[in-house]
Amino acid sequence: MLKIGVLFFATALCEIIGCYLPWLWLRRGGSAWLLLPAGAALLLFVWLLTLHPAASGRVYAAYGGVYVCTALLWLRFVDGERLTLYDWGGAAIALCGMLIIVAGWGRG
Repeated sequence: MLKIGVLFFATALCEIIGCYLPWLWLRRGGSAWLLLPAGAALLLFVWLLTLHPAASGRVYAAYGGVYVCTALLWLRFVDGERLTLYDWGGAAIALCGMLIIVAGWGRG
């Protein structure tokens, strides 16, 4: 379970970075050169999704829970926003959903 969690977290970071860098370019006047590492991050994101041992739809469903938590960590540490009780509650629910889906891999 830990290995899958770390893999999902790395996948989420690649997706967020791959979307954040073009956002910096478009919204904050960053360099168009940001699109190169953004593309590399998104390619890595796609590759990491293929490393999971379950059907793609099940992987995407479980990944969503980790993505929510990773995005909230990004909000806190990159955007500098404080997390609310609602953020924490939503993250806990999303993570529980991911754990339930992953626990059932290969059982049905």
